[in-house]
Amino acid sequence: MTTTAGTPGPTTATTADPSTEELVATIYRDGIVARKGAFSPEWADRLREDIETAFEEARSRPDGAVGRGPNRYYVEIHPEQMRGFVDLVDHPWVRQVCTGVLGEDYEIVELGFDVPFAGAVNQPWHRDFPAPEETKRDRRLTSLAFNLTAVDTEEDMGPFEVAPGTQFDDGSQFEHEMFPDKSVYGRYEELAVRKYPQRGDVSARSALTIHRGTRNLSQKSRPVLVLGVDAPGAGNAEHHDMAVTKQYWERLPERVKAHLHCPVVDELTPITQKHTIEGLVMGEA
Repeated sequence: MTTTAGTPGPTTATTADPSTEELVATIYRDGIVARKGAFSPEWADRLREDIETAFEEARSRPDGAVGRGPNRYYVEIHPEQMRGFVDLVDHPWVRQVCTGVLGEDYEIVELGFDVPFAGAVNQPWHRDFPAPEETKRDRRLTSLAFNLTAVDTEEDMGPFEVAPGTQFDDGSQFEHEMFPDKSVYGRYEELAVRKYPQRGDVSARSALTIHRGTRNLSQKSRPVLVLGVDAPGAGNAEHHDMAVTKQYWERLPERVKAHLHCPVVDELTPITQKHTIEGLVMGEA
């Protein structure tokens, strides 16, 4: 595994780590699984620097950032904008989860980040996209979203809230097949678990698992990196514009290249955001 010289990288696995079968079983049961301390806090601090740089650049141009509700934004970036990209996608736990859930030929399709600022409100309960046919018919998950916090999450910072086990809920009656009606919110609130990841932690979840960001009562932002990974044929890559330069591509390890099917270009073009989620521009749910 390669890391930037002098940069604390991933921690090593231990004999107590769960097996691939256990990780897959957890995701299929709960819709989410996590690895504490996958990276050092210093590595996460560099991630925050890269996120803040990318956010300032994105806000300086039209459609560089998309709203996810009041005081909450999403920005998609290219791998070269994140110094620890190879550390992340080549981490043994990340590879283990991707291979176990999505198969040996999984594809990295998205890199971006969410930032809820002070004043961000409760999002409506939602999933990130309609359930694909394979999930409806066969209860097979065809994509994963990895999340890495760039700060230590505290109670007043609007923690991520997830309703475990809801990734297979029938969404045919949801608005846009993503947003449950408010009349059923009680069930999700009963199931809800708030997550308080610390710098260096990483989680993997099905984006179909019902979740929401909560009200940020602090004066701090809570930036979170998002890495999207597909099983072959899942089709989410068409919603993203990730690319790498030829120079960067040539430096990548072969086992990273094998899962990165994005265009290789002479010069990067800033990404115009199109990864919108209907309804999240609403105020309090």
